[in-house]
Amino acid sequence: MSFDGPWPYIYIAIAGWLATDFWRWSGVIAGNRIDEKSELLNWVRAVATALVAAVIAKLIVYPTGVLETSPLWLRLGAVGVGAAAFFAAGRKPVIGIGTSITALALGLYMLGF
Repeated sequence: MSFDGPWPYIYIAIAGWLATDFWRWSGVIAGNRIDEKSELLNWVRAVATALVAAVIAKLIVYPTGVLETSPLWLRLGAVGVGAAAFFAAGRKPVIGIGTSITALALGLYMLGF
């Protein structure tokens, strides 16, 4: 069996689309029927927020790659600076994320990374 050419990638794209498209449409249909102020949607938001927070915490405490060699205090400091900018700018995520990345990049540059 030969895996030359674009066919393996086309197969992966189609298989991935078929496996997830049903669930996407199911979510759209179910989402249109859920009241925005319902307890179910509050629970879904809480779980989604907790999952995002857990992934971010894992990236900060147990990073991989270049961040693995950076000190923990720098990573935590960048998050703190970004959080302060987020709240100071009226809870704008772009400001908080951009400030965190900038603080981390400046810290890494100053440390010689």
